[in-house]
Amino acid sequence: MRHSQDELIRPGTTRRGARRGFAAAVLAAALALTSACTGGGDKGSSWQGGGGESGPKASATITEPAADAKDVPAATAVTFTTKEATETTVELKDSAGTAVEGTLAADGKSWLPGGALKYGETYTATVTATGDDGKPATATSTFTTMAKPGKQVRVTSFLGDNQVVGVGMPLIVKFGRAIPEDYRDDMQRRMTVTAKPAQEGIWHWVSPTEVHYRPKEFWQANSTVTYKVQAGGLPLGDGWYGRSDLTVDVKIGPSFVMTVDNRTKRMTVAKNGKAVKTILVSLGKKSTPSSSGTMVVIEKKRHTVFDTMEELGPEEGYRTEIDYAQRLTWGGEFIHAAPWSEGVQGRTNVSHGCVNVSMKDGAWLFANTRMGDPITVKGTERKLQNGNGWTDWNMSWDEYVKGSALPYEPPAEPGDATGEPGDATGEPSVEPTP
Repeated sequence: MRHSQDELIRPGTTRRGARRGFAAAVLAAALALTSACTGGGDKGSSWQGGGGESGPKASATITEPAADAKDVPAATAVTFTTKEATETTVELKDSAGTAVEGTLAADGKSWLPGGALKYGETYTATVTATGDDGKPATATSTFTTMAKPGKQVRVTSFLGDNQVVGVGMPLIVKFGRAIPEDYRDDMQRRMTVTAKPAQEGIWHWVSPTEVHYRPKEFWQANSTVTYKVQAGGLPLGDGWYGRSDLTVDVKIGPSFVMTVDNRTKRMTVAKNGKAVKTILVSLGKKSTPSSSGTMVVIEKKRHTVFDTMEELGPEEGYRTEIDYAQRLTWGGEFIHAAPWSEGVQGRTNVSHGCVNVSMKDGAWLFANTRMGDPITVKGTERKLQNGNGWTDWNMSWDEYVKGSALPYEPPAEPGDATGEPGDATGEPSVEPTP
């Protein structure tokens, strides 16, 4: 598993609190040797004093997994309560004494292993709470994970490791079966995104089998993004469990943003915030208008054939060779070179819904764009339907937040945003419209 240095203190241990000084560490070690600070292994264990010594001011109780629990899901978190604690550590070890890496939740009430635990293995969790008196109190729980389940849900990432994408690219995770609504919040808690530099964002359930992530604004150019989905062993409803965890690293390329105005029949291209080119276009004619809204480049084809003969019939259908095609919608809208309309580009709309450009401009665009680069079309007779392509940016931030299974909490200050790379999964084939 990959972790950043600020996520982990050492394998199996996560710390919270401000007692970091050398003197405090020496004092805590001395007290640990001279005081009976460890309770029994029962749920809710606490410090027991002896010989007239006063007990520690802090206390700790493990609530889940309960002591001696069996058939515990392999994705279990260690949840606990503490009182009067200025520092809390959590340690999880398997039956061989090997420590498991993990992280403490932001609220300080639970600890999540860095990956799915082994099936049919016995683990011991230890939570240590230290108060301002320097005396530690511990609670332990020994439990056994369930046998490997027979019903497992496959989890895949559309993007693969080290892919370079545009600033509008949503992170896309798909599940092999529908996730019931009651289980999506728990799944989302185990889906984390870390961007450098840090950028605010959120997950949005597009459907019961697909969830996307986008930042509040376009990704910052040349940033790096890591997303992790800890689905392995997680209950996902009706006796199904996540098959495995996945982690994906991607890179965001330069900012390349296209804006098309139907009024002027021109596309303005901005690179890293600076306008670099104006391109004449022809959009969809009145009977087949282009969609107004914000889309992103979904796929690119240097040469292809648009064939609608079967769909539209011999009178309306066509079969046309196309160069420099860039898909924008599942419904068949593309940016592409259209030498047959070069004489009216910049003046008249004649396409079947696509953004027609010249051969020269089509080649230039094709050479400069990446999957995920955004394009906004303005002023046409038809509005873009959400879901017709990767329309994450066609929604306002407030609309997008409503698709989250967890309440949105704006970060107090900029920080990390809150996924085995899977197979790229396509969408249903729809005939293109040049």
